[in-house]
Amino acid sequence: MTAPRPAEPADAAGPAGPADPGPPGEELARLAELHGVATSYRPSPDRTVAASAAAVVRALGALGVDAGTPEAVRAALAARRRELDERLLPPTVVCWGGGPVPDALAALPPGTRLRIETERGETHTATEQLPPGVHRLTAAAPDGRTADVHLVVAPARLPSPPGRSYGLLVQLYSLLSRRSWGMGDLGDLGELTAWAGRALGAGFVQVNPLHAAVPGAPTDPSPYRPSSRRFPDPVHLRIEDVPEYAHAVHGPGGERLRTLSERAARLREAVLEKGELIDRDAVWDLKREALELLCAVPLGPGRQAAYSDFLAGQGQALEDHATWSALAEVHGTDWRNWPAGLRDPRSPQTARARAGLLDRVDLYCRLAWLTDGQLTAAQRTAREAGMPIGIVHDLAVGVHPSGADAWAQQEYFAAGMSVGAPPDAFNARGQDWGLPPWRPDRLAATGYAPYRALLRGLFRYAGALRIDHVMGLFRLWWVPQGLPPTEGTYVRYDAEAMLAVLVLEASRAGAVVIGEDLGTVEPGVRERLRERGVLGTSVLWFERDWDGDGRPLPPEAWRADCLATATTHDLPPTAARLTGEHVDLRDRLGLLARPVADERAEAAADTAEWLAYLSRLGLLPGTGGGADGASEEAGVRAVHRFLLRTPARMIGVWLPDGVGDRRPQNLPGTWDEYPNWRLPVADAHGRPVTLEDLAASPRLRALTEVLRGTPGGDGGGS
Repeated sequence: MTAPRPAEPADAAGPAGPADPGPPGEELARLAELHGVATSYRPSPDRTVAASAAAVVRALGALGVDAGTPEAVRAALAARRRELDERLLPPTVVCWGGGPVPDALAALPPGTRLRIETERGETHTATEQLPPGVHRLTAAAPDGRTADVHLVVAPARLPSPPGRSYGLLVQLYSLLSRRSWGMGDLGDLGELTAWAGRALGAGFVQVNPLHAAVPGAPTDPSPYRPSSRRFPDPVHLRIEDVPEYAHAVHGPGGERLRTLSERAARLREAVLEKGELIDRDAVWDLKREALELLCAVPLGPGRQAAYSDFLAGQGQALEDHATWSALAEVHGTDWRNWPAGLRDPRSPQTARARAGLLDRVDLYCRLAWLTDGQLTAAQRTAREAGMPIGIVHDLAVGVHPSGADAWAQQEYFAAGMSVGAPPDAFNARGQDWGLPPWRPDRLAATGYAPYRALLRGLFRYAGALRIDHVMGLFRLWWVPQGLPPTEGTYVRYDAEAMLAVLVLEASRAGAVVIGEDLGTVEPGVRERLRERGVLGTSVLWFERDWDGDGRPLPPEAWRADCLATATTHDLPPTAARLTGEHVDLRDRLGLLARPVADERAEAAADTAEWLAYLSRLGLLPGTGGGADGASEEAGVRAVHRFLLRTPARMIGVWLPDGVGDRRPQNLPGTWDEYPNWRLPVADAHGRPVTLEDLAASPRLRALTEVLRGTPGGDGGGS
């Protein structure tokens, strides 16, 4: 999940709504319910908290509903009831393959005539035997009412992952090789998958979101607050793997390319040898100049034809993304501060500006094509190395409000709102992630077109997709800009439609889907995800018998439909948890809410209970799992032996755990106090570890032997 981000400025908040912060009245509550806006939430099964009237009014306003006065509420309530009474069908109807007739169609008046035009242009008069896809459904009732809506036909569920496998989890930027330009790149990803698949028997490699970032000075390093989720970031390109490089390096720009490569080597050495942080902006400065030289090389006929096909396939979405990128170079990266005419992607002024920047627009289109090609090649390499899944990509929960997607798709985003989380036991102030939410009504009206396009783009090169905060398919906590996260409220999405589109696109790609369902999860959500074949996420330290004695959950009681891990990018590495260093880090940064002695005692008791349980299971032989290096390493292996004892279909190993790294990649609750998203993978002493070093690491080899059940791996124990 994303870390909390600073809230947007108060002047972006829009109308403040009623001054009364109390709970909504009866009519406002009814109006909110009809639009999917919650008026209360339950932080725990035995506690209900009312949402403030201000939050409800602001959320309704973002959905185009005026609820600012009692008179406006009554008028909006009457209009909504009339609309629902007169509506023959909702804008999007879902039909699951092999399932019953959808409720919306079953409730149609007798004698209603149906006409269904499929994606392929075929015509049907009933929902039986329809191919998967998003079709057009026209209905004509005897009373004269008609409807022209979208019909999503999806397979009943996704198939389970092929067999059972383990894989590596890594933040790509953090894994440098001796060839990368200061941060991990797609060439490194290809090398990692080839080695992990062939030499280690791994079934997948999971990476952080590779979405396009908002450029800046400095750029927000978080991969979970991107400019665009639809297109990847060319900062991940391996320059030497661009086909035009071989020609360019021997041409007029060759000397400049060699100079850039030398500067990149100094960047790389600054990280690997001098202990400096990864500097994404410096890497991009070098790569952008190199890519401009490469894109000046004329494409051969075959390459030109492939590029033309890519442009045609991506259409308006790519043109918008490239146009925003070109305009951002001239007017800055926040489109909300651009000249008024340019804030509208469809305005005549934007069209004229695009024409004047055509070379830059084409450059960004080319970069998207090159990045797509290297991503596709990395997945092909993974499958050729024997991985049954390959690369697991990560879908962030939202986008930056000033970025390309927010500009190009303004009509789909809720103005004046930000996604976050309500107060809970871990954060009494709630969270504001600074991400504008999609409007559920606008998504439904288009048959979820933006969502479909987003998924289809990612599945082009993904063997599996991890969905950050998968609960967002059901509801999201909307925080009105200018108000604290405590004064937000939940807004519901059509989960049936969101799931159907997800299952449809994943099945077309033959891909696995993993939902990050950690934290507070609404009752029934995990069950509905499992019903449709979406895996969950289970982290060892959180898996306790919460409905019973609270002790560690026995391995046989774990769910099978999950990716099981010891940690994530937002949590302490396993070595830090075993040694208690995660508490010391938070203490140094002033993040503890209690005395450090209390925090240490609680963390030590939690770890000791787990280690004792691992010992009783025979997974931690000959050591108590103390803080010295040898026993800490044994503890890491024991934790992963335990994961193998569970029925989980996928076992994930945080790659830094394999070399003893004790630093989290991200420390939630921090902004500039900690170098989030800028650390290279390192060993137990904080020394950076390269991709080449990994291949020679005895510690990583011992851990992977455990996971493979190799003789000498201390009994993989599945």
